[in-house]
Amino acid sequence: METVERLIRSTQELLWERGYVGTSPKAIQLAAEAGQGSMYHHFSGKAELAKAAIERSGAELRAAADEQFSGAATGPGSGTATAGTATARIAGYLQRDREVLKGCRMGRLTADPDVIADPVLRAPVAETFTWLRARLAEIVAEGKESGEYPPGLDPDRTAATIAAVLQGGYVLARADGSDEPFELAVQGLVDLLEGVAS
Repeated sequence: METVERLIRSTQELLWERGYVGTSPKAIQLAAEAGQGSMYHHFSGKAELAKAAIERSGAELRAAADEQFSGAATGPGSGTATAGTATARIAGYLQRDREVLKGCRMGRLTADPDVIADPVLRAPVAETFTWLRARLAEIVAEGKESGEYPPGLDPDRTAATIAAVLQGGYVLARADGSDEPFELAVQGLVDLLEGVAS
């Protein structure tokens, strides 16, 4: 299983850095320090290995998000959000440490035409973002129920906005070559959430 783990981990990294087309079986084998026979013993080919890697990236993203959603905001600029509030939990997720200029592991795959054209590879990407929006909507709904957010705040629209700001922040940062546009977008969103919170 150690070889399988190395193959999946290497494929995750290569997909993040190079995309699907740029991730050749040879590059995977070199990065994983695995021979061609080992790779094809465990996986039928690049597509099956890529699917396993994308599924793993999605699972890791969900686990990291859940960790933030269950805690309080600890990052810089967490403002006046009280620990455990919906705003604090969302801010904790938005402000966690990230490799901003590398972009989001899953978000970058949405710009990969080969991943999006293949329903098998696209499915775990779509499932991850669907899960994220649903989880954010739950937290916003909890904030409404507790009286933190006004009754008119729509959880689904707010969740989609949060996800879009985060992904858009990555794009702006990569275009600028600086984390600053990402940090401004995230802090601006936290400011807005704090502004509607009572």
